[in-house]
Amino acid sequence: MIKCMVAKPGHPNGSLTKPPYLAAALAGAGVFLLYVLTLAPATSWWDTSEYIATAHTLGLPHPPGNPLFVAVGRTWSVLLAPLGLSPAVRINLMAAATSAGASFFFFLVVHRTLVQIRGAGREALIGAAAAVAVSATAFTVWSQSNTNEKVYTLSLLVAAAVSWLMLRWYDRRHDPRSVTLVILAIYLMAVGATNHLMSVLPAGAVLVFICLTRPRLLANSRFLSWGVAAVVVGLSFNFFLPIRAAQRPVINEGDPRCGGVVETAVAIYTNGAAGCPALAASLRRDQYAKPPVTTRMAPFSHQLLNFFQYFDWQWSRGLDPDEPPSRSRLPFSLLFLALGGVGFFTVWKGDRRTGAYFMVFGATLSVALVFYLNFRYGYSLALEIRGERTHEVRERDYFFLLFFALWGAMAGLGVARCWLWLGDRMGSLRNASPVLAVAAIPFFLNLSWANRAGDWAARDWAYGLLTSVEPYGVIFTNGDNDTFPLWYLQEVEEIRQDVTVVVVQYLFTEWYAKQLRELTEPGRQRLFVPVEGLPYGGREPPEGPVVALTDEEIDTVEDGPLRDNLAVRMGNMTVRYPRGMDVRSGHRLALAIIDASSAERPIYFASRNGEMQEMGLSAWGVSEGLAVRLHMRDLEGEQPVEYRQTGEGLGREWFNYPRSRHLVDEVYSYRGLRAREIWQDYSTKSIVYGYYRLTALLAALTEVDGEMETSLRYQEMAREFLHGYLGGSEARRERAPNIAID
Repeated sequence: MIKCMVAKPGHPNGSLTKPPYLAAALAGAGVFLLYVLTLAPATSWWDTSEYIATAHTLGLPHPPGNPLFVAVGRTWSVLLAPLGLSPAVRINLMAAATSAGASFFFFLVVHRTLVQIRGAGREALIGAAAAVAVSATAFTVWSQSNTNEKVYTLSLLVAAAVSWLMLRWYDRRHDPRSVTLVILAIYLMAVGATNHLMSVLPAGAVLVFICLTRPRLLANSRFLSWGVAAVVVGLSFNFFLPIRAAQRPVINEGDPRCGGVVETAVAIYTNGAAGCPALAASLRRDQYAKPPVTTRMAPFSHQLLNFFQYFDWQWSRGLDPDEPPSRSRLPFSLLFLALGGVGFFTVWKGDRRTGAYFMVFGATLSVALVFYLNFRYGYSLALEIRGERTHEVRERDYFFLLFFALWGAMAGLGVARCWLWLGDRMGSLRNASPVLAVAAIPFFLNLSWANRAGDWAARDWAYGLLTSVEPYGVIFTNGDNDTFPLWYLQEVEEIRQDVTVVVVQYLFTEWYAKQLRELTEPGRQRLFVPVEGLPYGGREPPEGPVVALTDEEIDTVEDGPLRDNLAVRMGNMTVRYPRGMDVRSGHRLALAIIDASSAERPIYFASRNGEMQEMGLSAWGVSEGLAVRLHMRDLEGEQPVEYRQTGEGLGREWFNYPRSRHLVDEVYSYRGLRAREIWQDYSTKSIVYGYYRLTALLAALTEVDGEMETSLRYQEMAREFLHGYLGGSEARRERAPNIAID
């Protein structure tokens, strides 16, 4: 392997060869086709629904607001509308297209290096294609490119384009006009920052590259003035945030409205250090209260281990369903680690300055980024360490998307370099060509895990949860996964827009409760539109909003002990919280919503645990399908005839038997949920576990009622859901115990 790093005599004019743009475009088209064939047909978990919904409606996603993504996504969606594709597919295709665009630039980068060490010819084209194959099929790159979970594929395109622009400037640096390419790279990073700060990560490498190549450029007043202008124009896209917020879209997270142009500009160009308070807070992401990097949220050594865990996934994810670093995957991880090293060394040997650029870029995307992100303990690592908020709530591999794409390209270059070296030793590149098959390893070993085709799980789960709620109901959710898919269904597919989705965690912000009041006032409250199969009819719209407090009253709600007794009306009953009881501000506002709404609106929670439990209301929860209804009643007295109580094995919880049975049999859809071979994201397993509990309970109750055939049908459904909860029928079938139904 070491011998593969020995380059042949270079071709000093190779970098001036006309770039093969057509071949690069064909390679990008091939990558795009792969992503299309494995494309998600609808929304997916985590932030996918939020970004599809905000792109579709020109809404504002969570801070810092990602205005470039929203605008580009909306434009892209409108342009693709004549094709008759759903909005979700259109936005997912944007992720595929932007990643494929990055592959276009990586092809050119690798081809340039191979030309330098080998000369122009078919070998350079084949080697560049191998690099694209590895880069595009790295697990995180692939799985982020066939569903638009995040905004990062757009930043990947920006970073790849910036790298290519800098190389073109370097190759043409004796032409005074070439400096325009550097200005364009600066502009792309600046405007890309309004998509995500990930777009700025090439900046350190760009600066080093200029210093090594033409340091006098940094003292050139003309260059500096144009560079500043590029930054000013690029960042100006953030003006979209207060302008759109002032138009009051339904999704308006952070509500970054400003009072004037000057304070808006100050906030934008100081990155939130001063200026308009609401916009500044959004740009700083104050909502997430991230500590400074000097306060380590986990040992740096563990954070590096977490990073290696994600690296271990990239080349052979399908070999082992377990999340921690795996012995099964380790040989392939070490192989591609070595090949990436060969690739970087090949770039260095071809040209030292170019090598320095990519080494600085790679270090920025890995070690420096690990330090800056400062994650808690990994979601699936160090499980012996327990405590509130000690672990990340999910896997965070997507933050390293750029690194895995770059390393994949370098590993593919390493494959090409070894092929050329072996061909020279064997006297025939054709005889050495089996070595190129190494570039296909990530494709075959990641396909089952990266493939999103036919995955309707998030969409159908959201449909099930929303249709569990009666007209004009209020449903309290716990976080991203039980919120954003509901937003998608309401704002994109326009289903059950009458339901008020309340994200309890957002009630801890200054803006959210006021938005809820505004969105549910008479005139803005959206009307109930019947859905086929629902077991309830319509009702008159409520006469008041879900929040009865004024702005001043909302602003005075705070954490801490209650100063006075708190009485909360819940239907026909009143729940009293005694003076001195510690109740957090968001929960006080949630109780205020229940107090103001329960007379006119049915109240639900997305789960019995979480926020419902935190507020001490779980005892009055009655499961109705996937949702839990707040039904205030005498817990010691006789219960409604339709209510049944679960057995000990399922928690002895109250359950609306006929309503749930109707929803399961007549309303819900289970595409991507039943008999699923692989449940890729284990952090979302509670979703499918909810289906297991629901069908297991129905199996038990129908058996008690003597409906044995129906009971067996529910038992089979429960088994299928349990396999999904355990990771999928193929991934974890051997671990699935026999189902015990109490």
